[in-house]
Amino acid sequence: MLYYLFIPLVPRYHALNIFNYITFRAAGAAVTAILLSFLVGPLILKRLDNVANYQVVREGTPESHAAKAKTPTMGGLIFLFSALVATVLWARLFSRYVLLALGVTAGMGLIGWLDDYLKLKQKRLGQKNEGLVERYKLIGQVSIGLALGVFLWLHPLSPTLPGASTTLPFYKYLLVRPLFPALGFLYVLWVTFVLTGVSNAVNIADGLDGLAAGLSAIAFGVLAIFAYLIGRVDASRYLGIFYLQHSGELTVYCLAMVGALIGFLWFNTYPAQIFMGDTGSLALGGALGAVAILLKSEFLLVFVGLVFFAEMMSVVIQRFVFKFHRRRHGLEYAQKNRVFLRAPLHHHYEVKGWSEQQVVVRFWIVGIIGAFLALSTLKLR
Repeated sequence: MLYYLFIPLVPRYHALNIFNYITFRAAGAAVTAILLSFLVGPLILKRLDNVANYQVVREGTPESHAAKAKTPTMGGLIFLFSALVATVLWARLFSRYVLLALGVTAGMGLIGWLDDYLKLKQKRLGQKNEGLVERYKLIGQVSIGLALGVFLWLHPLSPTLPGASTTLPFYKYLLVRPLFPALGFLYVLWVTFVLTGVSNAVNIADGLDGLAAGLSAIAFGVLAIFAYLIGRVDASRYLGIFYLQHSGELTVYCLAMVGALIGFLWFNTYPAQIFMGDTGSLALGGALGAVAILLKSEFLLVFVGLVFFAEMMSVVIQRFVFKFHRRRHGLEYAQKNRVFLRAPLHHHYEVKGWSEQQVVVRFWIVGIIGAFLALSTLKLR
């Protein structure tokens, strides 16, 4: 919005030309998002506390988490509001990259909000707090993934790369695309898989104070760097990476998310005053997946979201091995021969004796290592 307001005035006020620079607008978005989080955070926190919208402690979590049953949830509204407003203010809104990222974030956030709302409603009625039926939640995520995949397939965002394509880390200019144009629907399924998988991975990792928010801030910071470099002709040519025209606007969106998450951590760090809930975790996962898909860098998520990937795989492995042992040896054997003491992975280390703060900070460190690995792919090609 500010871009369209001030750029027409550049011929008269040359100093306003600074709004042409993505770096300036991205920094402005980050600062704006932080300030908005500090402003709206207490208001949202008070409102959620007044309506007793408290966290539902998941089954299988350590006993130390029982005290969190009186902590308000749905706090994802804080950073979603801050990031979306900051993006609207500082980004070029007519960029299809930005519009698609905002659309996916809002869509996933709506699914998460509905889940949190139903949990609150069921709690008031004295019913079991199951929230949105898992099947319906998955249908919503898959629908958003299919919509994004079909749009990118039929309406490529960049004239330099086919819509139904992606790239591999460590390879220069190597594109992965369906062998025949008619098989573009495989790309649609790929996009759906990535978007659904990442949103659920972040949701699974959201189990300790500040864990998912901190890891997401790190991931968005890395994606902001990639968006900026991929969107510049000179930088992409120097690094030997592909160029996506206008994708640099995603830098503004990513840094707005970083700023909003930093502001949210003020309230979410241990001991948390508020949790993000599915409203925040599903939206964050959808946003990370969407940015990676728009940048043709889906495989980069293995590094950028290293901890999220590990958390997801810990649940998959735990369930697979448990069902296998139960089928072959019976329930008692399966319960005694688990791969992890508790799943997801962060609970495994809690049961081993790590404090919650130790798990969070050490997982952040692993997330930073993953970020460095992702950045190394810019030159190791």
